Amino acid sequence: MERLLICLVMLSAPASAMLCPKRCMCQNLMPSYTVLCAKTGLLFVPPTIDKRTAELRLMDNFITTLRRKDFANMTSLIHLTLSRNTISQIIPYTFSDLQELHALHLDSNRLTTLNDSHFQGLINLRHLILSNNQLQSIAEGSFEDFLETLEDLDLSYNNLVDIPWDTISRLVSVNTLSLDHNLIEFVPEGIFSNLHKLARLDMTSNKLKKIPPDPLFLRIPVYAKTKGSPLSALVLSFGGNPLHCNCELVWLRRLTREDDLETCASPQELMGKYFWTIKEEEFICEPPMITRHTSKMFVMEGQEVSLRCKSIGDPEPTIHWVSPEGKLIANTTRTTCYENGTLDILTTTIKDSGIFTCIASNAAGESTAPVELIVNPFPYFNPKIEPEPGPSDFPTSIKSNVTNSRQDQRVMVTEVTSSSATIKWNPQNHIPGIRMYQIQYNSSLDRILIYRMIPASGNLFLLSDLASSRDYDLCVLAVYDDGITSLTATKLVGCVAFTTEKEYRQCRSIHDQFLGGTMIIIIGGIIVASVLVFIFILLMKYKVYNNHYKQKQAKVSNVCSQTNGSHGGGSSSSSGKLAEKYDVQTQESYGGTLKGTTVVDLNPNYGKAVTEDDDVSQ
Repeated sequence: MERLLICLVMLSAPASAMLCPKRCMCQNLMPSYTVLCAKTGLLFVPPTIDKRTAELRLMDNFITTLRRKDFANMTSLIHLTLSRNTISQIIPYTFSDLQELHALHLDSNRLTTLNDSHFQGLINLRHLILSNNQLQSIAEGSFEDFLETLEDLDLSYNNLVDIPWDTISRLVSVNTLSLDHNLIEFVPEGIFSNLHKLARLDMTSNKLKKIPPDPLFLRIPVYAKTKGSPLSALVLSFGGNPLHCNCELVWLRRLTREDDLETCASPQELMGKYFWTIKEEEFICEPPMITRHTSKMFVMEGQEVSLRCKSIGDPEPTIHWVSPEGKLIANTTRTTCYENGTLDILTTTIKDSGIFTCIASNAAGESTAPVELIVNPFPYFNPKIEPEPGPSDFPTSIKSNVTNSRQDQRVMVTEVTSSSATIKWNPQNHIPGIRMYQIQYNSSLDRILIYRMIPASGNLFLLSDLASSRDYDLCVLAVYDDGITSLTATKLVGCVAFTTEKEYRQCRSIHDQFLGGTMIIIIGGIIVASVLVFIFILLMKYKVYNNHYKQKQAKVSNVCSQTNGSHGGGSSSSSGKLAEKYDVQTQESYGGTLKGTTVVDLNPNYGKAVTEDDDVSQ
């Protein structure tokens, strides 16, 4: 409903009348129309701002985001103030229609980054105020559209560590440049040489240890304060930085300056002293001195190697490396130079053999040190070719190495099988500071060099990953501290060549089958024998039991004949007498020889005797 009323008012109003947003103050002074909406509690840019507005002030509100539609078609806008809001986001191309804008105030907001599209379209911008934000990065193309028109750039009170210096160097119309209260650590040399209109440069309260000389500073008188300074002088402020007062700041000390409060943070003897009270001869530097470096390094062809060089000096020296061919070594896919003086060669070649030169330089001079690198080729075994022997971690001739190893037995190979071999070497007690031993080996059919690291206390190692019927070339190296630079060096212990045994898979299979069949026959024989023994034991037990049973049965028969079959006290007297009578008659009839045993069955149902004939001796 409110929007409808606004549209009706706009349609009914005359063409010359201008609308004023609610809670805003407007000044209709043709041709300049000003809209003032300060401290009105706005959460976004009012949509009813007249497109013919020339000056718009929206400071001290709660606007968080700037949108493309907020300033669309405002082609007459010259001054835009958005200070002291909570702006943290600017939609790309928000200011693309503000081609006549001269001043943009975005200070005291919450911006963190600026990219190429944020200020695109501001082709006539002269004043850009971005102080008191949270800026951490600014893209190189952020100020591209107004490089030639910008007169005032304020980036103070942010969190900037790195500034787009290439962009700064092209602000040919800039008059005031404020970079104070940031985290800037480095200013490139000669970056201000083309800023001929620069009148004030503020780099107060950063992390600058030095300020490099610049042609602009040497050409125009430099003053610390504007009071009493000529109009053509450059006002330079650099207090609040941890300045290192050495010979690199002599140029600044020689400039005509008024008294200021800049102090030195280092070196120790100048700490806390006012910059302008120190005599020029006290700004001194120390030439570089190389304290540690790799003296000699042995390496196999194709192996990675690191050459090290340490130096001291004031200011801190910069280290460069020169190849044996006399060329300065740069960072490539094969070589890497680090600020700490280390040179890494990722893949060494035979051409890398020679003397490398470490160069340490600073403002007071330079110092050099040679580093010898010896690159040895792979130890390929070729009995027809015997190169000349030479000092190396891994000599070039296996044939000569085998001869040497046989003479002094420094490295020995024992217990060689089709897949393993035991390596032995003599303890190297004469080499101080041994860290470990390194075994390097490869086969005649494999170009890959294999490494094994052994503790310094050991002198025995089992290689268990070998292939059968292969010729192997092997060297043992001692890794130790050279005692001078405390850097790692290597020394050859000895080399040896050996051949693994041939593996007979078929014979092994026959042997396994024979052994398996033999085991089956033995196990089967044991089982059969066990069964036979068991059966024999059962038969013997049965026979003994049967004999025992028969004897027991005979004994019971005699008892029965004597007792008349009665086990108790109620036996018949007549039956006993009858049995006794038959027994006596039988013995008498056979003349003392018992040819039959008379068994009297006293069963009352039958009442007769049963006789078994047996030849039994008396």
